[in-house]
Amino acid sequence: MKLLIDVTGKSFMVTKEAVEKADQNGRQKSERETGRPMWVTQVMALDETGGEMINVTTAGERPTVSVGSQVALFKLEALPWATNGRNGVAFRAADIKPAGAPASK
Repeated sequence: MKLLIDVTGKSFMVTKEAVEKADQNGRQKSERETGRPMWVTQVMALDETGGEMINVTTAGERPTVSVGSQVALFKLEALPWATNGRNGVAFRAADIKPAGAPASK
C-alpha cells in the first residue's frame, strides 16, 4: 500500500542539497527494481500549522536544487518503518524540481 501525501497548500524549501543515500558500508544505494542511484535531499515542509524538516529520497539523476530554493515534490510518499525496536517515517518522492517546473517522471 502506498501512502501518498497531499502537498496541496504546503511549501517546501531546500535546507541541504542532495547527497548520496549510503548503505552501512558507505556505498551509494540503488533502487532494487531499476538500479537507479538514490539521493537524499533535506527540505523544510511548511503549512499553516508550522514547519518540519524532512529528508526526501529520490532515485535517478541527482536533484539539481540548491539550498534556500523553493521546490515542488512530486508523488510524495510516507513510508512507516520499524527495525530493532526503533521506528519512524521515511519520505520518498518521484521527483524534486524547482517550484513551478514540471515533473520529468
